[in-house]
Amino acid sequence: MTSTASVESICTMSRSPLMICFGDSLTAGFQSPTRENPSGRDTPYGEFLQSHLGDAVEIRVSGICGELTGEMVGRFRRDVLDHQPNYVAILGGTNDLGWDASPRDILDNLIAMYDQVLRIGSVPIPVTVPSIRVEDAAGSREGQEWVQEHVGRRRRLNRLIQDHADSKGIACVDLFAATAEPESGHLAACYSNDGIHLTTAGYRLFAERVAQVLKPLLAGHVPS
Repeated sequence: MTSTASVESICTMSRSPLMICFGDSLTAGFQSPTRENPSGRDTPYGEFLQSHLGDAVEIRVSGICGELTGEMVGRFRRDVLDHQPNYVAILGGTNDLGWDASPRDILDNLIAMYDQVLRIGSVPIPVTVPSIRVEDAAGSREGQEWVQEHVGRRRRLNRLIQDHADSKGIACVDLFAATAEPESGHLAACYSNDGIHLTTAGYRLFAERVAQVLKPLLAGHVPS
């Protein structure tokens, strides 16, 4: 996908504190076309997050479809740091995994962004990458093995993200666990219609999980 969603405020009036939702198509809220919506649609989780939290925070969304974490690092100052946010939710790595990048290399790019947020005195909120779902994979051993290998790489990346967050004492949103089938570890059908991106229900759940992390941070926020 090549569509983009640049940094823009979800609300019309300036508010403080500021949170930026940063990432790829899963942050832009991309949804694949369906019979009901043949042209597809964008439902950024930031919109639902703003509804959850109301006037307590200003939410801005910066998501670019198809983006790799190295590209995210390249635009991070312009689209995030220059806006002096108080909180930054960062989700990236799905596209890198699709290009067979190693979980460690992906983590290095994510850490570069987490650390830049910490250096300006703000709070990064790491988000784990969701699983995948391939409906016709069960018909062959090769298909099953392919899916399991890809799910395994996502699990390895997510463990690295969680371990790093724990080492820094920062809260992590586990989007993988929230949207996966407990037994198979595959992306649940109710949260995705294409096996990669989320549905409206999935983006709403994403927003709820971020809100759970953000609410106690906002409660302790001291205005600058």
